[in-house]
Amino acid sequence: MSKNQPRLSIGLPVYNGEKFLKEAINSLLAQTFADFELIICDNASTDKTEEICRTYATKDDRIRYYRNERNIGCAPNFNRVFELSTGEYFKWAAYDDLHAPDFIARCIEILDKDPTIILCHSQAYLIDENSDILRTYDIKLKTDSPKPQERFHELLTKHLCYQCYGVIRASALRITPPMGSYGLADGIFLLRLGMIGKFYEIGDRLFFARIHPQQSMSMFFPDYLSFTNNNTQYSSSMIPDFYGWSVWLDSANEGQIIFPHWRILWEYTLSVWLFPMNLYQRICCHISLYKKLRGNESFLIKDLTKAVQMFWIRWRNYSIKKQQIKTFN
Repeated sequence: MSKNQPRLSIGLPVYNGEKFLKEAINSLLAQTFADFELIICDNASTDKTEEICRTYATKDDRIRYYRNERNIGCAPNFNRVFELSTGEYFKWAAYDDLHAPDFIARCIEILDKDPTIILCHSQAYLIDENSDILRTYDIKLKTDSPKPQERFHELLTKHLCYQCYGVIRASALRITPPMGSYGLADGIFLLRLGMIGKFYEIGDRLFFARIHPQQSMSMFFPDYLSFTNNNTQYSSSMIPDFYGWSVWLDSANEGQIIFPHWRILWEYTLSVWLFPMNLYQRICCHISLYKKLRGNESFLIKDLTKAVQMFWIRWRNYSIKKQQIKTFN
């Protein structure tokens, strides 16, 4: 590691990750590229996560450990590790995924050679709880196009957002709005990054994404393993539970009247206008958005129906309480 600021910052947000955390940290410390800092932000874990992290931090001065006083939600913790970073490049790491020893070195080699590439990642394997390979992840997106409208179109495709765990230019992240606390926020975050610059996918499988019941996709998106290749037959019945996912991402959403599908539509639409493009490019993006989301209008109606139901329950409870107070007095 250099005596000055590291070239790479790795951010590892974690909550109750004792089962896989050691293996994940070991795979990062074993990287052939060593000029990095590892920022771990513990979201008020109640298991042995804190003990594990503090033990590693005493053994390797590249590791900085932070602990939130309370659970601030997944998305805010995800954003916080970047806020604490100092490197030229940045990489998110999950507490349960693994990396081949040359993952970082090969990503940085690509980024150093071509300044028009803002994110470099590799092809991936999906592994189980025992780190055995389950299958390959074969969704391929043409995010290396020089045209932002074409990258926008590609990133609207249903995929599992593993590009988030590539190596990213910190300068690009600083001009991208942080990840939001709503369903599909990681996909929209990636789409916005893609409008800033090109992605590059290394042809070898150097990333190992772990599949297990405790992860958010397993809880709120039970059919997500269907999205592992480009031949996926998508249907509306495969839509995740965006209500539950929004609460998991940020506990402040619990009990609130939210419109998750309307929020996703709004964020997609807003994305078209966040970054410099000409009118033709923006029109192309809107056409892509219409084509990709067409047929899902029923979910917008579902949001409105659920909001009316929640409002009715609140009004009824308020009326009952008011009547009880009146009777008591």
